[in-house]
Amino acid sequence: MIKVEDLAKNFNGLWAVDGISFEVNEGEIFGFLGPNGAGKTTTIRILCTLLQPSRGQAWISGFDVLKAAKEVRRSIGIIFQDPSLDDRLTAYENLKFHAIIYKVPRKERSARIDQVLEMAELKDRRNSLVRYFSGGMKRRLEIARGLLHEPKVLFLDEPTLGLDPQTRNRIWDYLHTLRSTKNITLFLTTHYMDEAENCNRIAVIDYGKIIALDTPNNLKRMVKGDVITVRTENDDLAQKELGEKYQVTVQCDSSGLHFEMENGEEFVPKLLKHAEIPITAVSVRRPTLDDVFLKLTGREIRSEIASDKDQLRLRVRRIRGMT
Repeated sequence: MIKVEDLAKNFNGLWAVDGISFEVNEGEIFGFLGPNGAGKTTTIRILCTLLQPSRGQAWISGFDVLKAAKEVRRSIGIIFQDPSLDDRLTAYENLKFHAIIYKVPRKERSARIDQVLEMAELKDRRNSLVRYFSGGMKRRLEIARGLLHEPKVLFLDEPTLGLDPQTRNRIWDYLHTLRSTKNITLFLTTHYMDEAENCNRIAVIDYGKIIALDTPNNLKRMVKGDVITVRTENDDLAQKELGEKYQVTVQCDSSGLHFEMENGEEFVPKLLKHAEIPITAVSVRRPTLDDVFLKLTGREIRSEIASDKDQLRLRVRRIRGMT
């Protein structure tokens, strides 16, 4: 359904997207997992014909993104990261306007609008002004609008950004229902690790490059053993001690020191007994996608809300400051 070859985008000398290639199957939930500024939104904008790449090729449903933009746009729906509803209109009016723009046949408009409103559980609010909707209701309406012209691929850029966990779960229940009933292909970007677990496959992207691509379970198998997290009275010295004594790679971030160990629960008593630097806290757990990202990049996922261009500007400033 989606094919990308050596796609790249340069902004003022820096590569927001740096030669990525991948394919997405029909009916698949495919995710781009990475920090803000990694190149996720830039890739989405290229695939949706909103931005020209610096090099590379991409096809949506067999149509060349560069040569058949109109056909590509008819094949896709887009849920942008930023709200794009007109809150001065009702839910019905927002959908009707979209139907007109996408040339949905006049005879089919009312039936399709009713169908997507019911699917989004908003049929009883069809004549309510959008300005009075909750964040979750607005997001469901945006998804309904993206489906109105019956696209083959639905792009979701940070679909649950800023929503509470309960609303996020409800939206994901809705998306899973869409996939099972419509066989629609879902392509989403996210920096929420738990949200990425919904994907059939995940591409981990950082600084414009895909650094891993596999199923969530296979990615987590990259982290061997249990993940042990400790906090000590001197993390710098403890990081060196743990690495040398137990021959492990120890990562350090804001929550403490992390390393992998087989049979973690059996290892912890030994750790506490023989630690030269006092340990103030310790925990053991199975690997998560957070651990995968930390293992691949050596740092936590960056969660700042910033565009790819904003992150590029920050990288330029850091580079200039070093020269």
